[in-house]
Amino acid sequence: MKNVLITGYRAHELNIFSQKHKGIGYIQQAIANKLRPLVEEGLEWVITPGQYGVDLWACETVIAMKRQYPGLKLSILTAFANPEEGWKDDKKDYFQGLLPGVDYYASVSKGAYDGPWQFKARDELLLRKTDGIILVYDEDAGEGSPKYMKEMARKKEQRGDYRIISISSDDIQSIADEESYRDLDGGA
Repeated sequence: MKNVLITGYRAHELNIFSQKHKGIGYIQQAIANKLRPLVEEGLEWVITPGQYGVDLWACETVIAMKRQYPGLKLSILTAFANPEEGWKDDKKDYFQGLLPGVDYYASVSKGAYDGPWQFKARDELLLRKTDGIILVYDEDAGEGSPKYMKEMARKKEQRGDYRIISISSDDIQSIADEESYRDLDGGA
């Protein structure tokens, strides 16, 4: 696998309303755990849609991993130009702070938001440009925005050589549990 798409829930879908939320670190660790073996097998590019939530947390994870894996590249492909314009200042600042660590940034549609067709065009391009997807999504936890990407990825997987790698809430919880156990052991 040379190129992987990473996406998942938006922050509000996980009831995360602050960059200081402890759960973000667990999500990032789960992403890093899935990425590391792929990078060691020859992964070159991580591509995200750049939406606020899993997409940007994945970007932050990849930027940190580039210290250990300098050949790893990161791309954000948004649906339309300046997607952060309607965001609150703290989210805008976070997004803008990540951009220097991104190797390629572009929008599928050069204009501002014009309609849902832009998201569909972006998602189709993301799937065409990647060999697999790391998807932070848990159907058992209820439906959310990643449902549509999962359906599209499943269709591509059935047609040929496309790999779906899932990160569920159980995966993230086990990382949180491990940390809790380590904290208990360290305090004994």
